[in-house]
Amino acid sequence: MTTSQQTQTGTQPLEEKTVADYLRDNPEFFLNNPSLLAILRIPHTCGTAVSLIEHQVKILRDQNRQLKRKLMDLVHVARDNNRLNERMHQLTLGLVTSGTLEALLDTLREHLQGEFNADTVNLRLAGLSEARSRECGVDQFNRDAAELEHFESFYKTCRPQCGRFKREQLGYLFGDQAQAIESAAIIPLGKKGATGLLAIGSQEGNRFHPGMGTLFLTHLGELIDLLLHPHLDPDTQASTAS
Repeated sequence: MTTSQQTQTGTQPLEEKTVADYLRDNPEFFLNNPSLLAILRIPHTCGTAVSLIEHQVKILRDQNRQLKRKLMDLVHVARDNNRLNERMHQLTLGLVTSGTLEALLDTLREHLQGEFNADTVNLRLAGLSEARSRECGVDQFNRDAAELEHFESFYKTCRPQCGRFKREQLGYLFGDQAQAIESAAIIPLGKKGATGLLAIGSQEGNRFHPGMGTLFLTHLGELIDLLLHPHLDPDTQASTAS
């Protein structure tokens, strides 16, 4: 190698990646060269300079704050889940010990409005006569009703759905109370929704939103359908499902 080549090689700046790779592979470098820590300065966003150690401390503090926030988020989620499980447990006990259909439906409404902060709860059920429906305070359900054309996507999946619904949908779900409802959750009851549906309404626009988990609602629908089954006419349900 010529002298000019040696000079060119000796003055050629190192690439940042090369320096970064070297420091990453040699974490003891600054232990062996402590004097460098005292003179290294890192530009600050405000225009001043801080030492490498101060910069590392700042990064660690920021990371610590982020981890604390994530931990608190997890704690809040865990607490919310515990409260939800307790409410679901109390609701289940109340429903299972209800001896009559009227008691079952009253217990459901009381818990959803009291413990789960629902403003309106309405059910549409197949397998009940018109007179019996009035006695129980529910609406009749007919799978062939023209209004169900507005729920085509809902019945394609036949899973609980949360969010804001169109006015014609809210009118079918909540009747005279539809004008006050801003968000809702609807739950199909029975196989392919043959038993009917449960509608839970709120006057708050963000109370029920599409991003909400629906596992609780699914379990609630399965429980209600199981407990309703002895009180409903199976022949009427079968004809509704067909």
